[in-house]
Amino acid sequence: MDVKRIVLFSSLAVVAYLLMLQWNKDYQQQDVQAQAPQVQQIITNNDSATEDNEVLKLGEPANTIQTATSTTASTQNLISVKTDTFDIRINPKGGDIVYAALLNHKTKVDSDQPFVLLQDDNLRHYVVQSDLSGLGNKQRLLLTSPKNAYVLSKGQDELEVHLTANVEGVELTKTFTFKRASHLISVDYQLNNQSDRTLTTSFIGLIKRDASADPSKSESMGMQAYLGGAFSTDEKRYQKIDFDDIKSKGFQADSVGGWAAMLQHYFITSWIPPQNESNFFSTRTDRAGNHIVGFNGSEYLVEPGTSTNLSAGIYIGPKIQKDMEAVAPNLDLTVDYGWLWFIAQPLFWLLNWFHGFIGNWGFSIILVTVVIKLAFYKLSATAYRSMANMRRVAPKLTRIKEEAGDDRQKLSQAMMELYRKEKINPMGGCLPILVQMPVFIALYWMLMESVELRHAPFVLWIADLSMKDPYFVLPIIMGASMFVQQMLNPTPPDPMQAKIMKMLPIIFTFFFLFFPAGLVLYWVVNNLLSILQQWYITQKIEKEDKEKDKLAKT
Repeated sequence: MDVKRIVLFSSLAVVAYLLMLQWNKDYQQQDVQAQAPQVQQIITNNDSATEDNEVLKLGEPANTIQTATSTTASTQNLISVKTDTFDIRINPKGGDIVYAALLNHKTKVDSDQPFVLLQDDNLRHYVVQSDLSGLGNKQRLLLTSPKNAYVLSKGQDELEVHLTANVEGVELTKTFTFKRASHLISVDYQLNNQSDRTLTTSFIGLIKRDASADPSKSESMGMQAYLGGAFSTDEKRYQKIDFDDIKSKGFQADSVGGWAAMLQHYFITSWIPPQNESNFFSTRTDRAGNHIVGFNGSEYLVEPGTSTNLSAGIYIGPKIQKDMEAVAPNLDLTVDYGWLWFIAQPLFWLLNWFHGFIGNWGFSIILVTVVIKLAFYKLSATAYRSMANMRRVAPKLTRIKEEAGDDRQKLSQAMMELYRKEKINPMGGCLPILVQMPVFIALYWMLMESVELRHAPFVLWIADLSMKDPYFVLPIIMGASMFVQQMLNPTPPDPMQAKIMKMLPIIFTFFFLFFPAGLVLYWVVNNLLSILQQWYITQKIEKEDKEKDKLAKT
């Protein structure tokens, strides 16, 4: 019995089965979400607008909030802010960010439309809210601004947007500060207490999102990117709280520093409170079914005749590790490479390092593949040497099988005697491949999670490495390379197994038609290098075998 082939065939069968399950999951989910949005939009627009008018609260069930009359601002009343990175709309009702387009990231590779991360319309409800507690108002404040449109002009490194209100003698100024080439927005509240009462106030920052599909999710088939909430506290550096957990059990934690975020494929929205203060992090679901993550900052006492300042940061943008690392501790962990992050992270560093010299992510993937192949050269050589030896003795195995007939015990004994005589380990080709599997999986996740590959061109027809090859050239080359590899391998003694093995290149070509081009490129290069190495080792062993036969005859 060819144990090595059974192990390899079983592994390939499992991979094919998992890919089929993922196919069904991805595309059935897209169909359901494509049919449901209109109903969800009506619920969101009618129900959540009422709640948005009320003073923000965190860590309480939605039914404990008093109902208020809905007063949503019209599109014409929204405050427009344009910088080199943002096109943003701010609702004067509370000063919430209800629209954010990322100007340096397009909706599609061939489109001039910027990617919209935050929006509040009939398609999606995804907004960033902030407020102060303890001011005595029961509804969101209607803030005023001297202008309805702000633009970061050339030569200007910073843009401030001021919104003001007065609550029974308490003068409030809410300031948004935008900086050039930055996705971090500073939100500051300046309180001037001219009333005769002492205020106890704290900063509340929320991110509210409905259950709509991730618009940044790759249209290619592959592992599902995470969509949901995430937190960082002093007890746990990075913790994901998905939408189901928000609905069922929620999340609460006190922490010095930390952050709260809403994640999707490639992009993130995150509140970053002061890192030297105590903050209360929490989640909940409102009456419309929107998922809410956020924080409540430390309390401040504001005596009559005094003033104070409360602030926090909000990061709205791509999951670029070096940028997020500079914003807050552990925020870069939202680029989630899974449990093999300790392998994927060095691979990304290497990929980024090559890109710094070449300037092309496709060629950088090729060089990373070459480095990985060199690192595992000896292990691969062991596997290919075992396969070559198995191919060399294949005629003898066939003869043994014919002589043994249906006697399984005799067949097993004869095969073991042949392996011992020829000094062949039938499992010798399996272990090196199994050792390399974690690296392959880690590279897969790294390429899937890296926003740098989104809309990154390679050569000629491949304009986006994160999307499938539009003409399926790479998947076809990959399938052809698998077929060539099979020709170099020994033919399975079982005719049925041999037929199934011949079908695998076709099956995997079909699956790889929908994989991101960057991933297919890796597999193509890896297969081509494997073919060269296996061909070289096979030729070497066959030459040595001929020399041995020649010496034996002499």
